[in-house]
Amino acid sequence: MRFHVLTIFPGMFESPFAEGVIGQARQKGLIEILSYDIREHSHDRHRSVDDYPFGGGPGMVMKPEPLFEAVEAVRQNASLEDSTPIILLAAQGRRLTQKVVEGLALRENLVLVCGRYEGVDERVRQHLATDEISVGDYVLSGGEVAAMVVIDAVSRLVSGVVGSFASTQDDSFTTGLLQHPQYTRPSDFRGMAVPEVLLSGNHAEIARWRRLESLRATLIRRPDLLESAELSDDDRRIIEQLRADS
Repeated sequence: MRFHVLTIFPGMFESPFAEGVIGQARQKGLIEILSYDIREHSHDRHRSVDDYPFGGGPGMVMKPEPLFEAVEAVRQNASLEDSTPIILLAAQGRRLTQKVVEGLALRENLVLVCGRYEGVDERVRQHLATDEISVGDYVLSGGEVAAMVVIDAVSRLVSGVVGSFASTQDDSFTTGLLQHPQYTRPSDFRGMAVPEVLLSGNHAEIARWRRLESLRATLIRRPDLLESAELSDDDRRIIEQLRADS
């Protein structure tokens, strides 16, 4: 998997991905994170990539020429297929979810365009980007941090990046529900004991407990997820009981 990141701050992508599972995956050649400086495609001695908005208003807008030319150069130099996604990280984009991440992980290459200032010229959105993604309903200084979120989330699903593939299948949101509570040794820490069922060795009972606690956590913290989660009749009965007990 190759991530091609277009940004005015290419150095931002070195340190965050030098450690942990992503750093190890890079060393193994499982993923590549290639950053490109949009300013290399500016057309003046000041290396300008932004200008005042037509019609007036605060702030600056990223110009179309450097962005179009940067993407075109990456496509040509990296021999990217025409179908390679060109993703603009933008507040107007579709929200990043685990299902979106799973779809992106099927690609061999992703081009991530990091906006700055007040945004990008609308012609970039309409005629260059093939997708727009938002990582949440809040404002960031630029698309770089959002691109890092996409890279991290997608990389975890690349074969070999995470030691146990099964662990990715049990993640929160992958199942459509929040994850059940997790415990490790010691079984009793300062009087706070691990639930007895987890020490029982009864795998069927453990599975039932985990499902119950996953449903409970989702109902309390993210009830909106229950509208689209795949629920069995037993799940629905449990949810109704939890609601009645609350």
